[in-house]
Amino acid sequence: MLKAAQERAQDRWRGMGEFDWHRDEITRETPVDARYRNTQNVRRFLISQCGPGFRFDRAFMDWIKDGAHKTMGEVVDEWLRRRRKGAD
Repeated sequence: MLKAAQERAQDRWRGMGEFDWHRDEITRETPVDARYRNTQNVRRFLISQCGPGFRFDRAFMDWIKDGAHKTMGEVVDEWLRRRRKGAD
């Protein structure tokens, strides 16, 4: 199943398909595209990766949607980095 998700992610990078942020399986390799939405599916994924303390905030949501090429794994890593930075 992971290989299929990776192949779908690669297809999206090449513009061959549209990702449904409400239903499709999200992995660390899932690219953040122009159609990205903060859905319950996204929230579940981020909680599973970041832990139960995960919360969206405006600055983080703006960073996700800034148009820079990134994956959901990079989104997870950035949230964890910001949380560590806030704890310092």
